[in-house]
Amino acid sequence: MIRLCVASVMLAGPIGATAATIATGDLAPIQSGLDYHSFANIDQFRVTRLELDLRVDSTNKVVYGAVGLAIKRLDPSATELVLDTRDLDITDVTEKAQDVLGATAKTETTWVSRPFHLERKDPILGQALVIDLPPSKRATEFIRVEYQTSPNASGLQWLTAKQAGGHKPFMYTESEAIGARSWIPLQDTPGVRVTYKATIHTDNDVRAVMSAQNDPKAKRNGEYTFVMPEAVPSYLIALAVGDLEFKETGPRTGVYAQKSMLKQAAAEFADTESMIQAAEKLFGPYRWDRYDILVMPASFPEGGMENPRLSFITPTVIAGDKSLVSVIAHELAHSWSGNLVSNATWRDLWLNEGFTDYLESRIMKAVYGERREMMELALGLQSLRKNLAELKPEDQVLAIDLRNRNPDEVFTEVPYEKGRLFLIYLDAKFGHDRFDEFLRSYFEHFSFKSITTEEFLKYLQDNLLDRFPGTVSRDAVKAWVYGPGIPPDAVLPTTDAFAIVDDARGAWLDGKTPAKNIDTHEWVAQQWLQFLNHMPATLTTSQMVELDQAFGFTHSANAEIEHSWLLLVIRNHYQPGNVRLETYLETVGRGKLILPLYKEMMKTPAGAVQAKRVFALARPVYHPTVQAAVDAIVTPAGDSENSDE
Repeated sequence: MIRLCVASVMLAGPIGATAATIATGDLAPIQSGLDYHSFANIDQFRVTRLELDLRVDSTNKVVYGAVGLAIKRLDPSATELVLDTRDLDITDVTEKAQDVLGATAKTETTWVSRPFHLERKDPILGQALVIDLPPSKRATEFIRVEYQTSPNASGLQWLTAKQAGGHKPFMYTESEAIGARSWIPLQDTPGVRVTYKATIHTDNDVRAVMSAQNDPKAKRNGEYTFVMPEAVPSYLIALAVGDLEFKETGPRTGVYAQKSMLKQAAAEFADTESMIQAAEKLFGPYRWDRYDILVMPASFPEGGMENPRLSFITPTVIAGDKSLVSVIAHELAHSWSGNLVSNATWRDLWLNEGFTDYLESRIMKAVYGERREMMELALGLQSLRKNLAELKPEDQVLAIDLRNRNPDEVFTEVPYEKGRLFLIYLDAKFGHDRFDEFLRSYFEHFSFKSITTEEFLKYLQDNLLDRFPGTVSRDAVKAWVYGPGIPPDAVLPTTDAFAIVDDARGAWLDGKTPAKNIDTHEWVAQQWLQFLNHMPATLTTSQMVELDQAFGFTHSANAEIEHSWLLLVIRNHYQPGNVRLETYLETVGRGKLILPLYKEMMKTPAGAVQAKRVFALARPVYHPTVQAAVDAIVTPAGDSENSDE
């Protein structure tokens, strides 16, 4: 995933049953591999396959139907199956009574009702669904749960046609980190991987797509079937329903989008096949058959979500010049780091995101050259340093302790950018050839598995550190993984591409060069971001006008450049940019782009009034996770007007 937000918003509250042994005071040493954000008793039962039969009801904003769960019994004496849910209405639970799964037409299946109950609701984790099962020596159980979601399900977003920017309503899921439990009762932990089949019922005038095998030629008849043959964690199960069309961009790539966006998106993402080929040469074969892209409505909260076979991508990366397609390289790279080899718990997220940022850089270099790669690395380092200044030391580590916290708090720059720097460090120490060989063996060894930080470190020790002794010490690795900040021996990116930008900005600020005379003919988006991001906080109105007239920032088609400009608009009370600011906030839902704008607005009384007014209008468009994050900004704890949500 491309970051949910720049700095996470803490949602305090107790955690659930799996963490029941944690004291209310000092925490015991963390148990590697124990998911403190799941109720599921995976040491006794392990779900291996899902069979979904669901109807999407856009009118009432609910999904209802049933899920069948094929379950491997690990403990014959266990009498309770515990699943994760959040705000689900469970109507029935039955068990397949026959001994062998996969009944044929000649075999009659008997279903037996099972007693069940929901435990007390946890504000972060939801509710444990406890299903009574008799002790059994059968290797496999098959349970069917009938249920309905809530209109406010945290993992579902419902948009009207107007909100979606099209002609039909749009619904999509966002299951990372623990949103899957709000639309499927299951073992919602990345440590459990499942295959799945699904039948999705919709209105006849829309199309359903999933993170599975999709048929772009499927007729719009209100019923769609999907198969996901590779085992994936629950957070990678994804569904979207809308007025979608398809355009092929390569032999195994294509774009799904609303008609108004399809042609533009296909052109922007035309290099996707080249990215796949570059990644395969570096890291081994692509294991997911196809790589398609679903262009989401502008309210999508992330830059992208790496759902296998079908990445969900924000339209804010469509700039018309491929300047922001590193997002595509990132989500594609997840096909190796994250989807093929996944983090076992959210403490281990850096194994997904740090690796993926590193792979993204290698792909960008192969397709667009080293100059582009180094500029993006330099911008990433700037973001990391800014974020580190906001974080407590204990939150600056790669293997973060998230106990008693919302797992969304892990989505800072640390697992991404610090994780990438760690791998750049190893790459520099061991050399490209050795490190690439290590990465290919790592992906092959752990393919379709979920692993912990400690499992990775052991593999690193056995297959790299010990093979080439004296190159990197165990203590150096521990400093990267368990220590705060950036280690002093980090290999930091350098680029001369920003020097001309910094010189031009300085000459303009000193009054030596008018803005209209700055030679920006060959500047790319990353240089424009460097130009804007390092402006002084305070500019005069005449300076803002001069910049806007020279470069048209208020009407930029690049969402990232526009974001940086709007920060200056807020700080300097630049009225000509105010209408664009409000339009931007009312249409864009990407947390990385809008949360800093709200934070900046809240720094002045007049800005705070404006922020709350705009948020009241924009709130229905935002995803629930972004709603909660903006709520925490515009109505801080203790505010008498604090939102109910």
